[in-house]
Amino acid sequence: MDGIHVYDMVIVGGGPGGYTAALYAARAGLDTLVLEKLSAGGQMALTHQIDNYPGFEDGVDGFSLGENMQRQAERFGARNEYAEVTRLDLAASPKALETSEGIFYGKTVVLAPGAVPRELGVAEEAELTGRGVAYCAACDGMFYKGLTVAVVGGGNSAAADALLLSRIAKKVILVHRRDTLRATKIYHQPLLDKENVEFRWNSTVTELLHGGKLTGVRLKNVLTGEESTLDCDGVFISIGRKPVTGLVKSQLELDPGGYIIADETTRTSIPGVYAVGDVRAKPLRQVVTAVADGAVAVHMAEEYLAGGA
Repeated sequence: MDGIHVYDMVIVGGGPGGYTAALYAARAGLDTLVLEKLSAGGQMALTHQIDNYPGFEDGVDGFSLGENMQRQAERFGARNEYAEVTRLDLAASPKALETSEGIFYGKTVVLAPGAVPRELGVAEEAELTGRGVAYCAACDGMFYKGLTVAVVGGGNSAAADALLLSRIAKKVILVHRRDTLRATKIYHQPLLDKENVEFRWNSTVTELLHGGKLTGVRLKNVLTGEESTLDCDGVFISIGRKPVTGLVKSQLELDPGGYIIADETTRTSIPGVYAVGDVRAKPLRQVVTAVADGAVAVHMAEEYLAGGA
């Protein structure tokens, strides 16, 4: 394609998986571009404290870690473009990526768009977002200092959010549809020990109560059907994430949850296209596994560019 710049690798998403791929690719001498629509780190940048990423004995905040990863990749020549990808043609040669900043071309593509918070799915949820409904305790917790908040969910994210909010809010009510947390055991006792944390077991949120801003939620007991009202100033929804795969669902094989099917090689159903991080079907989604994916993707891409599979 005369006159058109074709990168060796274009990476969609600047989270830990994306920037690790950029680092490994740039260090290997590949002409590398990262397309990121917001800021370095992706969802990781919204995490106030990361304690389970090796090498940081006192933990590290996700925003700083993301920026460090970006600078490290750029040090070896990776280019960064803040742009939103609007269309992909992954079967083309070279592969084409239409964005808000123009069309980019790559011999290989690494998909690292991550996953976003899953909505509760109740009426007026979108309208009340920012007016009592939130999805990130680390981002919005301080707005509820000294107030009463509910956290919906029972996994690790919900437990971590409840713990964080317990240090800020006057009271935290954890609402879960089961009778015990799904979160790992490390969260259980600290939550039980918090005097300002209460639990509403076997309950779901059926309605958001408001008068311009949130004033409470309506709960339904899943065992008895009994309904009750819970007064609160804010509700943090932490019921999992959904993969950002809308642009590729007609091109790549996805699992029933919408995640891209790619094994430990990170190879997808289209040669030269790799899926890393939270968007890939995998048993554990953590910063450390996303980083590992990024390194593996570059290894496989090098083999592909050299004429392999």
